[in-house]
Amino acid sequence: MSLHPWLRPVLTLALVIPVACTAKAAPRAPIPAPTADLALAAKPAKAKAVFAGGCFWGTQAVFERVRGVVQTTVGYSGGTAETATYDQVSSETTNHAESIEIVYDPSQITYGTLLRIFFSVAHDPTQKDRQGPDVGRSYRSVIFWVNKDQERVARAYIAQLDAAHVFPSKIVTDVTPLEAFYRAEDYHQDYALHNPGNPYIQICDRPKVEALKQQFPGLFTDYHGH
Repeated sequence: MSLHPWLRPVLTLALVIPVACTAKAAPRAPIPAPTADLALAAKPAKAKAVFAGGCFWGTQAVFERVRGVVQTTVGYSGGTAETATYDQVSSETTNHAESIEIVYDPSQITYGTLLRIFFSVAHDPTQKDRQGPDVGRSYRSVIFWVNKDQERVARAYIAQLDAAHVFPSKIVTDVTPLEAFYRAEDYHQDYALHNPGNPYIQICDRPKVEALKQQFPGLFTDYHGH
C-alpha cells in the first residue's frame, strides 16, 4: 500500500504522520559506532553502498548531506528490471524495495559510519515491511551488500546493537547480496530538495535531516543538487 503524498489528504498527514514518520526508536544521542568496521582507505576512491529504509525520498535527503558521499541515486532493488517502475513497485507485487545507491569516498567515510547513519536518523530498523504510514514490502529495511566485507560489517553491527539493546525492539533489517539496482524515474531524484513545501517532506523528511545535523555535525554538509 503506497501512501506517498499525492495519495493522502493534508489533514491525514497532519494527524497521522507526526507520530510515525521519523526513526523514533533511535535515541536523541548518536547510537554507538560499530566495533567492527573497515578502515579508512589510504587514497581517495569510489565505493558503493545500497540501502532500503522506507520512502526513498527521505533516505536520499539524509545521505546526500553526508560528508564523504559523492553521489546518491534513488531506485529499486530486489525485483526484476521489467517490474522496476514506480507504478508497479507501489502495487507491492514486485518484491522491489525503494532503495538508495550511495557512491562514497572510503578515504573520507567508512561503510560502518554509513550504517550508523542508516540505523539512527535515516529510518527505524525495528519496523518490519513499513516505515511509519508507508506500509508494504517496498518500504522494508534492507542492506544490499556488494561485497563480503560489507556483509560482515553489517551483520556484526546489527548483532552489536541488538546485544546492547540500543532499540526497544529487535532490528528487522534484512542483509542480502545486491543483485541489481534500477534507477527510479527522474521526478523521484532529489525529490525532497526540489519539493521542500510538500507536507510529506516537511513532516517526514525534514526531521531526519535535522537529526543528521544534530547527531553528526562533523559529517553534515549542505546540499544544493547537481
